[in-house]
Amino acid sequence: MEIEDYGVKFSPPFLKSAVKIHSDVRKFSADFLKERGFLEIPPVIISPITDPLNHPTSHSTIEVNGYKYELTKSMIFHKQISLHVYDKIFAFSPNIRLEEANKRATGRHLIEFTQLDIEMKNASREEIMSLGEDMLIYIIENTITNDSSILSALGRNLKCPSKPFKRITYREALDNYGNDFENKLSKESLKPFWLIDVPLEDREFYDREDPDRPGVLLDMDLIYPEGFGEAISGGEREFELNRIITRINKKGQTLEQFKWYIDFVKRFGLFRSSGFGIGIERLVRFITGAKSIENVTIFPKIPGEFSPL
Repeated sequence: MEIEDYGVKFSPPFLKSAVKIHSDVRKFSADFLKERGFLEIPPVIISPITDPLNHPTSHSTIEVNGYKYELTKSMIFHKQISLHVYDKIFAFSPNIRLEEANKRATGRHLIEFTQLDIEMKNASREEIMSLGEDMLIYIIENTITNDSSILSALGRNLKCPSKPFKRITYREALDNYGNDFENKLSKESLKPFWLIDVPLEDREFYDREDPDRPGVLLDMDLIYPEGFGEAISGGEREFELNRIITRINKKGQTLEQFKWYIDFVKRFGLFRSSGFGIGIERLVRFITGAKSIENVTIFPKIPGEFSPL
């Protein structure tokens, strides 16, 4: 049964299952990270700066007592700074990204979503990739065990992947599949896989350039199989002030845009670190096999559509 009113669609049986899975995914994620010594920190909702992102989104700002704040697109800067307090942190971060209307057709974009943000001091890309693999396996194993009746009712035959996940470089993917390589690879794959070694111009200034391979970032994206697309995005971070400034200039941005962040780095410095973000709603969509991400959250905000709730 589907109910439609006020322009909002509800499919109660499926949504009930998805919301239960969503709740369990949060629990399994937190359990996994806490068992490995990670500390949960509160999310940052507004800040003078937020992730600039490398694709077009509209700015979302508010003014409070004469001061301008941006709504969080991701907690990247705050994650790095939090390592001054604790070595391994995570947060369930509400993100606001005012995506362009053409993202509506992807079935995996929301304007408002939850990102599980993770950061680890002195960790390499290899270590954070291994953590990501272990976490996804842990979540899927526990979902299969604890929510088997839900998955069965949904007709979802979910398989748990095993380590290590396959790796493909961005250059290999582009040469073999063209510009739409991520979607093509995701649709033909039966297991999650990594895209690694992202070209410098394709990412933000805070992603660390490989000192031994100029122009190549120590980044990675985890891609779901079966056409579900991107799961995780992350990698090593730039932590040296001169390299950060150089990268900001290369992006055609200004130091004034990131004054608060630059001032902090000048005064206190940053640690070498790695981390990633994983969208909770996208993970629930993959686990349930939902056609669109709007089917797995109660109050979806879809690019190009108005939501009255």
